[in-house]
This record gives sequence, C-alpha cells and structure tokens, in this order.
Amino acid sequence: MRAHRDRRKGNTMVEFTLVGIPMIFILISVFEMARGMWVYHTLAYAVKEGTRYAIVHGENCTVDPNDCEITVGDVVTRIRQAGTGLIPGELNLTLRSVAGDVPCNPITTCLGNTSMWPPGGSGANSVGQPITIIGTYPFRSALAMFWPGSTPVAFTMVNFPASSTEEIQF
Repeated sequence: MRAHRDRRKGNTMVEFTLVGIPMIFILISVFEMARGMWVYHTLAYAVKEGTRYAIVHGENCTVDPNDCEITVGDVVTRIRQAGTGLIPGELNLTLRSVAGDVPCNPITTCLGNTSMWPPGGSGANSVGQPITIIGTYPFRSALAMFWPGSTPVAFTMVNFPASSTEEIQF
C-alpha cells in the first residue's frame, strides 16, 4: 500500500506544472489587460475633460461683465485633476488651436504657464474655432517578462494616444 502512494507523489507536481503555470500566466494577463484598459480610459477621459473646459472659455468669456479667460496652466491642471492615477511626469500633451500648438512634454512643464489659451487677438478663441488636445501616456506591461527572448525583468513600453477635438461654444 505504501509503495503505491509513493509512486503517486510525483503526479501532483507534474499536474501543477502542466496546468498551474499556464493558469498563473492567464491570471497575470487578465490583470494586465484590465490595467491597460483602465490607463487608456483614464487618459481619454482626462483629455476630453480638458477640451470641454477649454471650449466654454472662448472669446465671449472675456467680454464684460465676464472674466473667465483661461491659461495653458488652467487647462493642464484640469487634465491633471481628471487623470487620476496618471503620473504627471510621464503624460505628454499638445494643445492645438488655429494659432498653433503648445507642447507640454511632460505636463509638469506647463502647470505654471500663464499664457492665455486659446490665444486671443488671432481669432483662435472665436466661437466655432476648433480646439484639439492630444495626449500620450506610456504603458509598461509586466507581460513582456514572459515573452520568449526578452531580457529578464524588462517592461515593454507602449504609448497610448488619446485626442479630443471640439469647437469653442462661447
């Protein structure tokens, strides 16, 4: 009886190797896909919120008795607040209007920017003018560690893009 039990002890280890290791890989894959989807959704939401904020602060917003003009720093702060969980030092933005682009690579370089945006005087903040905000954020996945031929403990980086275009409302 004892000899029969001793022969079966190795079965558990073989079964775990054949089933357990692929199941661990699948579990990690599910978590990484969910994390990637969350990062992308958060980036898209933050960029959209920044665009919405900018389109309601156009030319008519500066006409008396209104005083609600905004700066590059205001728009970037709004995006930073909406992008919960995104590391500000890794988030790159481009604020685009008819007057040109304002690069913020990373956004921390534009937090103190007091330039009016979209710029007045050039007609870039007139009603109906397009406003575009483009954001990119790096996503590093732990799945790359399991890829054949990759270096140990190396995380592959993928840049997630998001953009939003709206017309100035007033």
